[in-house]
Amino acid sequence: MTSELPSIPSGIPEPGLYIVATPIGNLADITLRAIAVLGGCAVVACEDTRVTGKLLKHLGIKARLQRLDDHAPPEVRARLIDMARGAPVALVSDAGTPLISDPGYRLVREAREAGVNVVTIPGACAAIAGLAMSGLPSDRFLFAGFLPVKDKAREDVLSGLAGVGGTLVFYETAPRLERSLRAIAALWPAREVAVARELTKLHEECRSGSAAKLADHYAAHPPKGEIVLLVGPPAAEDQPVADPDALLRAALTEASPSKAAARVTKATGLDRQTLYARAVELKGQ
Repeated sequence: MTSELPSIPSGIPEPGLYIVATPIGNLADITLRAIAVLGGCAVVACEDTRVTGKLLKHLGIKARLQRLDDHAPPEVRARLIDMARGAPVALVSDAGTPLISDPGYRLVREAREAGVNVVTIPGACAAIAGLAMSGLPSDRFLFAGFLPVKDKAREDVLSGLAGVGGTLVFYETAPRLERSLRAIAALWPAREVAVARELTKLHEECRSGSAAKLADHYAAHPPKGEIVLLVGPPAAEDQPVADPDALLRAALTEASPSKAAARVTKATGLDRQTLYARAVELKGQ
């Protein structure tokens, strides 16, 4: 079968660092390319050797595993980069696409700085899967990782994202879901929210509605599993109006008053002549 599909690599991959996405639940979601790369790598760097070991055993792959988490010392990354100069090295997370709220970016950045070839082997990603099935606008979105544990910090983060004109995508844990939904309900009672959990698994579900209604539901039915929490964008009338003076000052650092006024007019729709007069004033201050 492999000979009929030349796009699927066979044999040992070229030396380099391979960022390999793994399933987020359903093991059938591993790609043929990922299997080929994992089977040909000299070492697989992973968050938890037990988790990755189970996946590789399921795939019938024997590989040397190297733990690489947020607490790994620099010498571990240096050793992996050294190895990747002459052999293929894979980077995986416990589930999904590495680096997406998971360890690994330091290794990738240092590998690139060292001139090591870095290759991505795309696949499952919970954030994208949740967004795709949520029914919320997907033409513009912001992935913001995990919300803070403490109430004040969580509220500060949400408040700072209030003006984002796209869908917000978060990861959340089951025990903290209700509190996060209550915080969202307090700030944005009218926004549509979706909770996608247990993606690709037997009990996969995606519920949508107001944050308050979802909070009530999960208070009565405590959730389990991994969760993607999504918040729809604000209505046009709810989006903050940009400060034209601030925009003009920023534009004036690299443009004339006339060009600065043109840029701000394009961004805000405000009258160009008025903005030009104000830009001249600001330039003279």
